[in-house]
Amino acid sequence: MPLLPILRYPDPRLHKVAAPIPAVTDALQPLIDDMFATMYEAKGIGLAATQVDVHQRLIVIDTGDETPAPLVLINPDITWASPERQKGEEGCLSVPGIYDGVERSVAVTVTALDRHGNPQTIEAEGMLAVCIQHEMDHLMGKVFVEYLSPLKRNRIKTKLLKEEREEQLNAPSAKGRY
Repeated sequence: MPLLPILRYPDPRLHKVAAPIPAVTDALQPLIDDMFATMYEAKGIGLAATQVDVHQRLIVIDTGDETPAPLVLINPDITWASPERQKGEEGCLSVPGIYDGVERSVAVTVTALDRHGNPQTIEAEGMLAVCIQHEMDHLMGKVFVEYLSPLKRNRIKTKLLKEEREEQLNAPSAKGRY
């Protein structure tokens, strides 16, 4: 299972809205497996296809003990969100090293297809509910830092762009190698 490159904020591809998956076929299974491998390697608990530059409505989630098994959500739709909201600290694989408070619904109900194309309804609360909402935002082209003030967002963007430039400057070069 090859690891997939994760897009980093402020990459404009993170703002593309994902298209519905017309049919769940065997061809989709390697992408699901690769997304899980990528998420686990990056020590994440959720990954949307948008984050790996595949603009289809696909999410993988594994929050650990809270979820009985790793979840695959194909064409997910939040059908209910609790009016009760809570602010919690979030991070994102596309915004490495940055954590900040985001207000989300405490509980949600989501309908989706599983990896075999079977319909499923999941009633989630706690970390799973937050993770579902966070990943659903990615499918809509939204990154969690967009909930923050413009000042914070600009500081994060500047910091990540600077880190990216430094990584490129420090990357091993093929020059002088024999």
